[in-house]
Amino acid sequence: MRYSFFIFGILVLFCTSCSPTLRPFTQKLYEDNKWSQKDLKLIQFYLSENIVLRRRAEDGQTTIENGKIKSVNGEKVEEIIFREGTPCLFHFSPKEDRFAISFEKSDNPKYLMFGPNPKLNNRYALLAKDWERRSGVVTYDGKEYRTSTEAAWACLLVDLKRAHSIQKESKVVKGAKIN
Repeated sequence: MRYSFFIFGILVLFCTSCSPTLRPFTQKLYEDNKWSQKDLKLIQFYLSENIVLRRRAEDGQTTIENGKIKSVNGEKVEEIIFREGTPCLFHFSPKEDRFAISFEKSDNPKYLMFGPNPKLNNRYALLAKDWERRSGVVTYDGKEYRTSTEAAWACLLVDLKRAHSIQKESKVVKGAKIN
C-alpha cells in the first residue's frame, strides 16, 4: 500500500511538472514584456472557455466549411464551435490593444478579435461589435454571427514558461572614439 502511494505521488509530480502553466493573457503581461507583433506570432495561445457562433443559414446554402447546419426552432442555423483549450495564434493587431486570433492555419486566416476587458482584470477577452442582454454580434470569416453572453468570459491563455522564453535579439553599442 505504501509503495503504491509513493509511485502515485511520483506520477502526479511528473505529470504536473510537464504540463503547461496556462495563465490569462493580460494587458499588464503584454506591457511588462514589451512583445512586438513578431514576438506575439511566436506565442502559443489557448482559449479559456467555449465559444459557440450561430447564424441563420442562407437559403440554398449547400456547403458549410467550418461549422455544421442544425435546426433551431424550425430554422436552419450554421454553428461554429471553438472548444475550451483550443490552441490559437496571433494573426495581427489592427489597434494597439486589439488582437486578431486565428484558430485555423490557412492562406486566408479567419479570426476572432480579442482585447483587454476591464471587468476581467484586463484579460484579453472576446470582443463583439455589440453585447446585448443574451447575445453578442461578432464577425468571423467576413460574416456576422451571434454568440451567447457567456462567450464574453472567453479569454486568451498562454503558457508562461514558454512565453517568457522568447529570445529577444539585442546588441549593446560600445560607441566610437577618436584615436
